[in-house]
Amino acid sequence: MLPIDLRSDTVTRPTEAMMAAMAQAPLGDDSRDGDPTVGRLEQLAAQLTGKDAALFVPSGTMGNLVALMSHAQRGSQVLVDAGAHLLTSEMGGLVAIAGIVPQVMPSRLGRMDEAAVATALTAGHAPGRLAPGLVWLETSHNDAGGLVLPLDHVARLGALARRHGVPLHIDGARLFNAAVALGVPAATLAGPADSVMFCVSKGLSAPVGSLLAGSQAFVARARALRRMVGGSLRQSGVIAAAGIVALETMIGRLAEDHRMARRLASGLAAIDAGLVETSLVETNIVKVDLAASGLDAATWTSRLATSGVLVQPRGGAQLRLVTHRHIDAAAVDMALSAFAEVARQAGTAR
Repeated sequence: MLPIDLRSDTVTRPTEAMMAAMAQAPLGDDSRDGDPTVGRLEQLAAQLTGKDAALFVPSGTMGNLVALMSHAQRGSQVLVDAGAHLLTSEMGGLVAIAGIVPQVMPSRLGRMDEAAVATALTAGHAPGRLAPGLVWLETSHNDAGGLVLPLDHVARLGALARRHGVPLHIDGARLFNAAVALGVPAATLAGPADSVMFCVSKGLSAPVGSLLAGSQAFVARARALRRMVGGSLRQSGVIAAAGIVALETMIGRLAEDHRMARRLASGLAAIDAGLVETSLVETNIVKVDLAASGLDAATWTSRLATSGVLVQPRGGAQLRLVTHRHIDAAAVDMALSAFAEVARQAGTAR
């Protein structure tokens, strides 16, 4: 029996339709005269995000790095919230490769303080100050437990950035989760941004790849920079074919992952109300607070694993659980049984 893997939606496996498409994909050398299947994927990505063009990259991390380098000059600043994936997991590329300095904005639940952003953009024009080169948003927000940025918040920050002549980028690794949660097309969510990156290899279940979308000029710069950082591929239609199937068939079903996350959160709250704040579960991520349980994250992780439930520890007192297409109601209920047993051992269950 396979374990119930709640560590991430990156563990999703390609569908049978994806495997068939990969086997039959028309191919070319994408680093020379182009791969026709990659071209189809890029056109579809641009259409879905409402942008003029898109670029296929091997990973979201590379997509974000190329976006940084395409928008901002070395020595400029990126305005970003403290919990952004850019800072928690991509700092090496930001500083060592792109040469861009993060200016951390005060934020709550992944939402940057708009007044602080306005002040930083204005101050950047003063003599002797590093100029702001980019405003950076993330939605859904991984560190905030999959919360989604409100549309009006994104629109106001986009307008603010434009007034100061600074581009705005959206790290949308789980962009379609955010769009489904809001009940809007992804293009609506990405509209205020100059560029957006999203992954097809998370909840959409493709095995590899992300897309970076923006204007024609932006994507032309990004394509050259992709080659510079080693992301130029050959017959990449083999993997792009799965991305096409993902975008054509897998977006709508993300709502089921969100429903399973709510079921999981409600079940955890029934075991111990202190484990989870159910009102903060908007997409497919559930943050579990272990502070009052008497056991640390490593112990919970180890004990759950003995029952066949895999989870992701975050620091010493939190777990991150992520639902995806391999997690159905039966899997959620089995996971809850395992959680209840560990809570009983810790003496925290109701």
